[in-house]
Amino acid sequence: MESEEFEKLVREGIAAIPKEFLDKIVNVAIVVENNPTPQQLKKLNIKNSYVLFGLYEGIPRTRRWEYGQVAPDKITIFKNPIISLAKSDEEIKRIVKDTVWHEIGHYFGMNEEQVRMAEKRHKSKKEDGMII
Repeated sequence: MESEEFEKLVREGIAAIPKEFLDKIVNVAIVVENNPTPQQLKKLNIKNSYVLFGLYEGIPRTRRWEYGQVAPDKITIFKNPIISLAKSDEEIKRIVKDTVWHEIGHYFGMNEEQVRMAEKRHKSKKEDGMII
């Protein structure tokens, strides 16, 4: 998959976020990189058997007090790990969208467990025909 096409999927993932959340996202750069850096993997204590699709780096919105004049937080979506594990273009699209949502959950102050619980609730509602 070409980089431009992958970046388009990331933009679509961002656009799929409900407006009430999208309007609250401030000072965040969302970027695409081919792979996580060794420093990012080390910082997260990620071993070789684990694959990283995305990463939020910054100060979660819930912990910002007198927050100004700072560099943007950063959400990185990693292209190669997603493409290497997906079995189809549709699966790439789903993983990208899910990863964007996951990292934005961290921006809003959710820890890993909370994000995963929210993902389960979201998936359950979609399966029940309630697309959010």
